[in-house]
Amino acid sequence: MSETDGDRNGVKSKGVFSTLVADGSWLYLKGEYKKAIESYTTALTLRPNEKSCLIGRSKCYLKLGQHENALRDAEASLKEDKTFFEGLHQKAEALYHMGEFEFALVFYHRGQKLRPQIQEFRLGIQKSQEAIETSVGDPSSIKLEIKGDLSFLQKDEEVSIRSQPLTTVQHQPKDNKTRKVPKNKKTTKQLLGEFYGDKLYLENLMKDKDLVKGKTRGGEHLQDVIQSCLTYLDTCTELLIQEKPVCTQEKDRKQVQPKCQRSCSSAPSDPTRFLLKSLNEIDAEMTAGNAAVSLKKAKDILTVVERWSEKEVPDRKEILGSLHKPQEHDTYDSTSRALDNIGRVYAQTGQFTKAIEL
Repeated sequence: MSETDGDRNGVKSKGVFSTLVADGSWLYLKGEYKKAIESYTTALTLRPNEKSCLIGRSKCYLKLGQHENALRDAEASLKEDKTFFEGLHQKAEALYHMGEFEFALVFYHRGQKLRPQIQEFRLGIQKSQEAIETSVGDPSSIKLEIKGDLSFLQKDEEVSIRSQPLTTVQHQPKDNKTRKVPKNKKTTKQLLGEFYGDKLYLENLMKDKDLVKGKTRGGEHLQDVIQSCLTYLDTCTELLIQEKPVCTQEKDRKQVQPKCQRSCSSAPSDPTRFLLKSLNEIDAEMTAGNAAVSLKKAKDILTVVERWSEKEVPDRKEILGSLHKPQEHDTYDSTSRALDNIGRVYAQTGQFTKAIEL
């Protein structure tokens, strides 16, 4: 009789466990990560070392920005089986979001070696390598200098290996762990883009003490919901800094700007060809009746030619004179062309009497 009761209890606990796991998976897909964590935690009380439960809860922690908890569950899933590929992938993901790109790359490689057919490992390797490159920067920009007191060096070979000349690395990035979300509003706005307005809105909601005391229909405190959203935005901002620091963006912009200035101020390799093409475009706009567009193009070309030096273009003065003449003199050709264009417009719109008068 006791054996029968034991079997029934085992079947019952197995059914409860499966229900809790399924419930946690469903809540995760719905985006209710906190409730999903509760389901997974309850299931783990029945089976503490269930790998699928640990991975599911780790994913929920990762979505909430609780990277250390996510890493802890991922490592727990690997205790009994170091080759558990889902645990390797989840551990790599947690390390990546913590900014430990080098360690994440190691576990992505281990997982790919075990399951080369899974694309997530290949994508993880790619994004980790890109993150490392953008964080470290261009190796050619790093300068090494010999500094410090070198008098302590001894002749002994072992000691000399341990006491190499002190070198300091300039342009060395800070440790990812110490990197914080920027306090500068301009920097945060640049990183978040259109989501910066949402961040300000949520921060204003947090200041409303009466509002944050309320609860949602699901029973969650509004303060916790708003705070989790703000935490997620801060995590995104921190990740964006790690992948593409603002200083790197500013450096790229400064490097591109002088190139544009040089290209605009210097004459093209074949100025005659450039001018003929530009004048043909102006004439085409005039023929089409787009006087405003034609005038704008003429002024733009005039500005470009004025930047050229006589050394680069010997006949610069003659070119400027030919560009100024249409603006200074109302010639017979331009007048007749304009009247002809107006007559065409009248004819196309059916106003034949006005077309004949012109």
